[in-house]
Amino acid sequence: MSKVKTTFFCQNCGAQYAKWQGQCNSCKEWNTIAEEIIQKQEKAAWKSESTSSNKAPRPLKINEIDSTQEIRMDTTDSELNRVLGGGIVPGSLILLGGEPGIGKSTLLLQISLKLPYKTLYVSGEESQKQIKMRAERITPSGDNCYILTETKTQNIFKQIEAIQPEIVIIDSIQTLHTDYIESTPGSISQIRETTAELIKFAKETNIPVILIGHITKDGNIAGPKILEHMVDTVLQFEGDRNHVYRILRSLKNRFGSTAEIGIYEMLGNGLREVSNPSEILISHKDEELSGTAIASTLEGMRPLMIEIQSLVSTAVYGTPQRSTTGYNAKRLNMILAVLEKRAGFRLGAKDVFLNITGGISVDDPAIDLAVVAAILSSNEDIPVNKNFCFAGEVGLSGEIRPVNRVDQRIQEAEKLGFSTIFVSKYNKIALKNTGIKIRLVAKIEDIASELFG
Repeated sequence: MSKVKTTFFCQNCGAQYAKWQGQCNSCKEWNTIAEEIIQKQEKAAWKSESTSSNKAPRPLKINEIDSTQEIRMDTTDSELNRVLGGGIVPGSLILLGGEPGIGKSTLLLQISLKLPYKTLYVSGEESQKQIKMRAERITPSGDNCYILTETKTQNIFKQIEAIQPEIVIIDSIQTLHTDYIESTPGSISQIRETTAELIKFAKETNIPVILIGHITKDGNIAGPKILEHMVDTVLQFEGDRNHVYRILRSLKNRFGSTAEIGIYEMLGNGLREVSNPSEILISHKDEELSGTAIASTLEGMRPLMIEIQSLVSTAVYGTPQRSTTGYNAKRLNMILAVLEKRAGFRLGAKDVFLNITGGISVDDPAIDLAVVAAILSSNEDIPVNKNFCFAGEVGLSGEIRPVNRVDQRIQEAEKLGFSTIFVSKYNKIALKNTGIKIRLVAKIEDIASELFG
């Protein structure tokens, strides 16, 4: 046994110091540096034939390396497959983060019950009976899923050797601890060491490992930042608890794009994949109401039609209110300034409320034109035709700027039965003989005259 050694870690960012100090030099936070005992043995938790022998890997020329694509493991979940880039890569480490109660454990348990591969689901937060109750609610079958309630990595690896699973799921990384580090579970050193052991295991056995991670109150993955650097893929599971829809985003992906999203609907029997989100994000109503407009947006490779709702009313108090849900508040202020300066609409003394239905957040600037249409519709109290949709970015001079992949947006609008789409006249449209009417606009004044005469 080596001599007990202590060191100091910042509990916010994971920076290491030789002695205690009040402020962390890395993240500038105060009183976040804590002492942790490190007593690491020389032997590793995961033993393999490659580590027991003295064989060292030799360098290869880049032309000698096998470049054939590895076969991915199908998760039987089309949304998760899309976000991962086609499935799980053997030997990869995936980190899934999200708010407490958002559905992380439900998603992975649901997938592990349906996987055609032998799966070991390790839980450090729930008992086997609790997991069984949830599993019965989700799906009655699950012959390939093994449940283990354990937090010590040495015991987990013993069970892995006995069961020989093809996929390992850990819920959660903050509950694990190893005997080779004398500090509490969830501390910086424990998270780093247990993750390193799991990475060693995954790379040497070619068995993928999926980790569930806690997040801080700021929405970042809890623990040291190095945790996100160590893993291959970082997924974020997000959504509003008051809405049934959940969005799975990829923040980092070594094997695919980070632009894709997956959409789920939270039901009593688990999470349901939403294959056509445009239909659920647009409310179906019999009468036309002012202040609503449909925008054509893109999330990754997937086109979406979303509904923008706006309410413009006379300010009762001295300072007009500007409130948004799912849309950038600073961008709303910019659009209101453009409407006042370039188009002459007097909105400076009015309250403006903006909402994107479905509880989702959108950063695509192509929804600017729909935001303008919704605001003007509410201000004039004239409804926008429900068969109209919009795709365009608004510039500071009041011009309607072109947006990327406009052909996909037009095709999605046509597929959902819209009769007219408004786009920038500067867009290059390759589509011919479309069933939807394409109206080209150059300035905000063009939209105002087209919609409200």
